[in-house]
Amino acid sequence: MTGLWIALATLALGTVIGVVRLRRDGRVRTAAGDRLTADMLGAAMGERATLVQFSTAFCQPCRATRRVLADVSALVPGVTHVEIDAESRLDLVRRLDIMRTPTVIVLDPSGNVVKKASGQPRKADVLAALAAAIPSGESQSSHELSQNSDEM
Repeated sequence: MTGLWIALATLALGTVIGVVRLRRDGRVRTAAGDRLTADMLGAAMGERATLVQFSTAFCQPCRATRRVLADVSALVPGVTHVEIDAESRLDLVRRLDIMRTPTVIVLDPSGNVVKKASGQPRKADVLAALAAAIPSGESQSSHELSQNSDEM
């Protein structure tokens, strides 16, 4: 009888962990404090914002994230997508506390970290994060960004 209770407790714990991870995966959250430069990234930054993706060679969700970020950067003028191999840039991985791939970081025009997502984000979430990163005086408002996400 004790073995049955242990099995049930293990199943319940596994279910709770799975649900928590599913709800947090790809969720864009506010992140602040770090500032990155073009020299650190090894690529030019966008005029309005930069989407930085940390990937690894065998990461399947990284491929889908690459497509989402490429679509968003093509859709929004002045936004650049930079992909970084996490294995070759361990200095940045440690500095930014990257625990898994893909991880997406949204930078404002000055290189300040505005948003961060671990896991594969949805296109609408990336567009909403860009609305927070792009200065409010820019011509394309957050309302226009959300309309672009509806068109996709």
